[in-house]
Amino acid sequence: MGFIDQFKRSLGMEEEKRRPIEPFVEEILESDADMSITPEQPFYEIILIKPRSEDDMDYVRDQIVEGNPVIVDVAYIEKEGEKTFEMIGTKLNILRKEHKAEAILLCKTKDKHMILIGPSKIKIIKKG
Repeated sequence: MGFIDQFKRSLGMEEEKRRPIEPFVEEILESDADMSITPEQPFYEIILIKPRSEDDMDYVRDQIVEGNPVIVDVAYIEKEGEKTFEMIGTKLNILRKEHKAEAILLCKTKDKHMILIGPSKIKIIKKG
């Protein structure tokens, strides 16, 4: 296919030929029966939490153990003082060592300090 043909097709001047739909797909589309599609991978419940106490961080730990990724905004605790903020760091280190969780800083601004914490079965890839 030449450049001109591709250019015409991109402008909509020439329709691309479509292959016929498989017979079993046509049957499914024409049937009135209820059907469901199950994804190969499970859905993850991603929770955004702004912890204000150690109990909130225990909740984050519970979610990681259950296999759910969590976005934690630690801006409030960061303003509370050094001792409370150190508690967050200690909890994160425990999650990383004992549960093989991964953590990545999503953003840090004046009002937000968001960290994504993922369980070991979810790989976080850092690019750029």
